[in-house]
Amino acid sequence: MESLLSLAFDNLSSYDGVKIRKGLKQVEGLLAQICLSGPNNKKAPAAPTEPSRDGESPQRKVLADLGGDPAFREFFKLQDGFEWNIAQRLLPTLDWLVARGGDGQYDLLVVNALDLIQGVLLLHPPSKVLFSRSMHMNLLLDLIEPVNCPAVQCATIITLVVALLDSPQNTRVFERLDGLLTITSLFKDNEMPREVRFKLTEFLYFYLTPETPSIPKADGRGNNGAAQGGLLQRSPSKLAKVFGRSNQMDGRERPTSESSSTLSVEAKKQYVDRYLPGVVDQLLKDLDTYKPFGGILS
Repeated sequence: MESLLSLAFDNLSSYDGVKIRKGLKQVEGLLAQICLSGPNNKKAPAAPTEPSRDGESPQRKVLADLGGDPAFREFFKLQDGFEWNIAQRLLPTLDWLVARGGDGQYDLLVVNALDLIQGVLLLHPPSKVLFSRSMHMNLLLDLIEPVNCPAVQCATIITLVVALLDSPQNTRVFERLDGLLTITSLFKDNEMPREVRFKLTEFLYFYLTPETPSIPKADGRGNNGAAQGGLLQRSPSKLAKVFGRSNQMDGRERPTSESSSTLSVEAKKQYVDRYLPGVVDQLLKDLDTYKPFGGILS
């Protein structure tokens, strides 16, 4: 796994569009091998994103089953460290693509990179600590702006949801950088494409749900007992310390207990009401009535 990641990282840092595309494909292939399994076959298929030779599509692994998968456990262990962390390699690549692709020539690669960041953050939640840094949160906020194509805006909004999910510390950074003002300003823009407005509405639904921290306490156990809990508990010890030192070195304020505290739905309702007066009650009513996201956030 390290050799594959090494090749992918070399391509991602090449500052060449063709090689970056190859690096993104290599990362995508690795994540696919972890998330997919061949039908009735313990052996992983050669091309996990394509149908198998007997005509059956690869079966998706249930997230709860990944804790017992040796490949996933090895992947998770590698992501705990700075050297092999995929998310922190994708972010500089994304920044380069945005800076060099002002004419839209790299839009597909930007969307691809955002999709991979979403996947990595879901498979390795401790990597979300990267978005406690203002520079990385600002990158997402820049990508939501109307100067970008709707596909990039939509992919960025989804990435933002994943980065904030179960991460109050990141949500406080988002608020401090006027992220809510950005979202609501776009929401009020009558010329906003329909698909972008839909994602913005979904984001507001998400923002108005109760907050919970992602990392359980030492005695916390998931459905898989100690195995699942152990994977999550040890993760911040390495990665968070690395980026905690980075925040101190570059002069940025290190997150405090106040910045990482949770806010009540009522408090967040007041924040949204500053920018969208009279809309919040209807959003909360819709959240309770229509139960977006399958009702899991209601």
